[in-house]
Amino acid sequence: MRTTSEPQWDRRDELGGLPVFWREAPGGRTTVLYVHGSPTNSDDFLPFLERTGGVAPDLPGFGRSGKPAGFDYSIRGYARFLEGFVDALDLERFSVVVHDWGAVALAMPERLLDRVERVVVINAVPLIPGYRWHRIARLWRTPVVGELTMGFTTRWGFKQLSRDALAAEGPAPDFLIDRVWDHFDHGTQRAILRLYRSAPSEELARAGARLGELERPALVLWGARDPYIPASFATSYAEALGGHARLELLDDAGHWPWLDRPEAVDLVGRFLEAD
Repeated sequence: MRTTSEPQWDRRDELGGLPVFWREAPGGRTTVLYVHGSPTNSDDFLPFLERTGGVAPDLPGFGRSGKPAGFDYSIRGYARFLEGFVDALDLERFSVVVHDWGAVALAMPERLLDRVERVVVINAVPLIPGYRWHRIARLWRTPVVGELTMGFTTRWGFKQLSRDALAAEGPAPDFLIDRVWDHFDHGTQRAILRLYRSAPSEELARAGARLGELERPALVLWGARDPYIPASFATSYAEALGGHARLELLDDAGHWPWLDRPEAVDLVGRFLEAD
């Protein structure tokens, strides 16, 4: 699996005065919009971009994009950002692939979702009733405790916590640790705390209330050994989406299922290219 950046794909510009970094790789007949989660960035999708092409932004507060104190680090704020990003790139038709907090893309305005051709949901934060935050998220959601947790986080500590994130034995590979730690500054820590605190369970459910109107072919791909989001929410997503949804549970994969099962990248590619 390729784990290094492709400099020729790197793009930078300003969107409403906000510095935005994204990757843009040549691909097939339809553009694919990849939206990453927390606490990573568009590096997650390098193997997917190589396979399908597409665009993958660093969301505000993460990676190499701007991290202003005044940004609205919430589901609504990120949905508005993606609205502006899609319009700025003039994406008339596109498919969308979301992982973890990338689920905010599913809350984009109806006029943009009407342009979507296919949807892939990978171990995504549930915009569905009934989700209870995992223990680390509960710490982040708690005032003062969250700030102290962030302040005492070290690269070594993050690596130890990553032992549960993948199905493979041992901590996550160094390239995943580094892609987080290299950008884990005060701006990213602030974005994470605000994002999690903006999303009680009722807000998650509200944001996903119109998933049934997204009547597009969908693939729900889930690492069943995810310690953060139970596999039951893969079924819930497949049932909530309005189009025909194919459910793929990978028993021997964790939160980043393509790291445990690299063939998942090709599985997503074949789905996106299907007629």
